[in-house]
Amino acid sequence: MSSVNDTKFNSAVFLLTGIPGQEDAHLWISIPFCLMYVISIVGNSVILFIIKTDPSLHEPMYIFLSMLAVTDLGLSIATMPTILGIYLFNSREISLDACFAQVFFIHSLSLTESSMLLLMAFDRFVAICNPLRYASILTPPRIAKMGLVFALRGVVLVFPVPFLLKRFLYCRANVLSHSYCLHQEVMKMACSDITVNSIYGLSVKLLTVGLDSLLIFLSYVMIIKTVLSVASPMECLRALNTCVSHLCAVLLFFTPEIGLSVIHRFGNSSSHLLQILLGYVYLLVPPLMNPIVYSVKSKHLRIRDRLLRHSKL
Repeated sequence: MSSVNDTKFNSAVFLLTGIPGQEDAHLWISIPFCLMYVISIVGNSVILFIIKTDPSLHEPMYIFLSMLAVTDLGLSIATMPTILGIYLFNSREISLDACFAQVFFIHSLSLTESSMLLLMAFDRFVAICNPLRYASILTPPRIAKMGLVFALRGVVLVFPVPFLLKRFLYCRANVLSHSYCLHQEVMKMACSDITVNSIYGLSVKLLTVGLDSLLIFLSYVMIIKTVLSVASPMECLRALNTCVSHLCAVLLFFTPEIGLSVIHRFGNSSSHLLQILLGYVYLLVPPLMNPIVYSVKSKHLRIRDRLLRHSKL
């Protein structure tokens, strides 16, 4: 009897979860997930191809957009194996090491996505508030350095997390509530004191996502103030129209990101299904919608996309 209990509570694997109560419909549920991944990967790849092959798009706004597309591709690839594994093959088990690796990639790429949205807000701020110095401020070498620094910020801050998780003995129930591994959930499976992990995770979140969202908000306050003070109503709408795509991307990323963080840390009585659905929105919707939003709102990308389709015909 004791050996059974030991196996149960000292498991070397975690069990991932799909949508509860829908096990018989997993194959049907996999269809929209497969479509979402195909659209995300193809959409972001097309944006990268268009920006790379068209010299007229080698401008700061599109360079930052290409960085966002690379990050979205990474997020899609980081979650695809476990999510599709559950719905296509009913493969729920994930080893501790694989889970910790997925934690690293998901969180580092999420922080990088937050950083890219901040850089894109800075691009819009400079373009509208200081247009005469736009080209001298956002030079290609400076853009490359900014992108590298912010990408490294995510990697460096998340790098200790797998090691902080690896030191624990996992002797609680090993069933996770998502189809992938998240730090704030995995650490709760440990039977040790998780204070260090909790404080570190919250600090990183506040210093990255929290600070980035605050700076993005302040940048738009300055943009609106500048536009209202110097532009006619028509020019005001034209200037703000250049920000619509970025605002949509910001809302698509930060709303579920902040909501899921609050639910994991403070929403113990929240609906389990709400956590699962918000988790899917958090990681699947931004990579899916960003290429669509930017393609619809960007005249240059629309034209290049049409030309690309016609050339194939």
